[in-house]
Amino acid sequence: MSNSTLAKDIVQLVGGEENIQNLTHCMTRLRFNLHDESKADRKKIEALKGVMGTNVSGGQFQLIIGETVADVYAEITKNTNIANNGDNTEKKKEKKNIISSLFDFIAGSFTPLIPVIAGAGMLKAVIALFVSLNWMSNESETYKVLNIVGDAAFYFLPVLLAFSAAKKFKTNEYIAGSVAASLVYPDFVNLMNDNVATIGFLGLPITVVSYSYSVIPILLAVWFLSYVDRFSNKIVPNAVRTIFAPMITLLIVVPVTLIAIGPLGSYIGNGLSSAMEFLYGQTGLVTGLLLGGTFSLIIMTGMHYAFVPLMIQNISKMGGDFILPIMGMANLGQAGAAFGVYLKTKNKGLKSLAASTSFTALMGITEPAMYGVNMKLKRPFIGAAIGGAAGGAFVGAFGATANAVVTPALASIPIFVGNTFIYVIIGFVISFVVAAVITYILGFEDIQEETSEQKEELSKKDQRLLSPLNGQVVNLSEVNDSTFSSEVMGKGIAVKPTNGKVVSPVNGVITSLFKTKHAIGITSDEGAEILIHVGLDTVKLEGEHFEAHIKQGDKVTVGQLLLEVNIDSITKAGYDTTTPVIITNSDRFTELVPTNNTQVSNNDVILNLKA
Repeated sequence: MSNSTLAKDIVQLVGGEENIQNLTHCMTRLRFNLHDESKADRKKIEALKGVMGTNVSGGQFQLIIGETVADVYAEITKNTNIANNGDNTEKKKEKKNIISSLFDFIAGSFTPLIPVIAGAGMLKAVIALFVSLNWMSNESETYKVLNIVGDAAFYFLPVLLAFSAAKKFKTNEYIAGSVAASLVYPDFVNLMNDNVATIGFLGLPITVVSYSYSVIPILLAVWFLSYVDRFSNKIVPNAVRTIFAPMITLLIVVPVTLIAIGPLGSYIGNGLSSAMEFLYGQTGLVTGLLLGGTFSLIIMTGMHYAFVPLMIQNISKMGGDFILPIMGMANLGQAGAAFGVYLKTKNKGLKSLAASTSFTALMGITEPAMYGVNMKLKRPFIGAAIGGAAGGAFVGAFGATANAVVTPALASIPIFVGNTFIYVIIGFVISFVVAAVITYILGFEDIQEETSEQKEELSKKDQRLLSPLNGQVVNLSEVNDSTFSSEVMGKGIAVKPTNGKVVSPVNGVITSLFKTKHAIGITSDEGAEILIHVGLDTVKLEGEHFEAHIKQGDKVTVGQLLLEVNIDSITKAGYDTTTPVIITNSDRFTELVPTNNTQVSNNDVILNLKA
């Protein structure tokens, strides 16, 4: 499948362009913010050739694409009007605890910078490798130029980070960049070189601190800026706002940052780095064991971005970071587990997938192996965790470090050049082999290849769907939502309910119950995949006025109560209660024949599915 075709299919299956609030991408994933996640057909998306899997985390609907993610992203943005920064769209506010909000902020700030951090870090590592092999002198002009290229992104990291952090806080990126630039302004940096400890500003002392390579000071400064910027724009009249609001903001934020916020952030960063160095020095083996065994889970939640500031801080202050080698062991564990699946499976398609994803994981792109193979089969993921723990314990015991922030794997071997290089190599072997062996021993439920007769079996059965609601029948084409009326998600029918009791239209299994309770997925015993979407845009109610009587995985029978919905309250809140009933795998049937009745009860047939 070409990237343009894949991009088109993805947009359709996430609910159409109008359902996409925002879209970004990282090294392997497309990251969607959707208005209504229930409109995304995860099963069909995961069946697309080129999609390794899906994940929902931190309010994002994520598609694991792999190394072609940038190309697919480019095709989507080229052929749609989707804004890639989310500034022009109003995101649904979700209730998050402080920890979730912190991780979301760090991830959102660092995701756009990952390519430049990885590229510059890899260049620094390659230069260090060349010097260690005596292929290049660190006194040569070539070395100095290449070192500038590799080092600039880290030296001016506060400036780069200011822009992405400002987007997260919805404040002016260029003012944020100017604040960051003041921290690394040459005259201020020269004070460090002259051994000046403090300087005065209006009688207040400014502690001279090095902010190059730093992370925490500018994040705190931009957070402060977001409040001051809103205050300045509020108090300054419109006629002169463009000039005086930024001036007031800079006059407040820069001195406060230099006097208080910057030094505080620097002390916090140095303190965290020193504490981690002490703990690692005391319990390196245990730290490696625990972190190596759980890092894949940390990646799944997106919490791994919280380690990036610490990695950078460790390298800038101590000359090396111990988290990256342990993370590398977890990555090799995923590669080893996928290789174990390759050795064990009899399914030709799975064997091919396992081999290719094992190789990409060896190179540092682990999501295809993690989501496309190991998590789907469950037990291989356990094998990957055990392999990561074994390798992590080994490199932790010997104090292995990395000298640049790059996804740790075979492709980034140069970042480990140094006194502990051999221990990292041995750790990689341990992680890969242990994960592969454990996966092979534990085994898994192999995927049986369907015969042509089996593929046709479901389509040989006619099926009947009873109405899930009492009410007025509405043709799908008349539903006031293009995602449903255009049949992007599948063919079907809709009901305008007269009461709020939603019952099962078939005997089957609840395959999905959305956390907002407004949508239910059911797979009938005969194989029809049914989506009941109560109301339009009711996802925004966040579960209010909905009471579920079932949970995901429950077996249900015809007429069994699934939901109770307060129709009057939903109507008073301004929402259309029209309920589409969609057959999301309607391509399995030659025809869907709707009822001729204009009114139905839950004892009436609403759809006939013809084989």
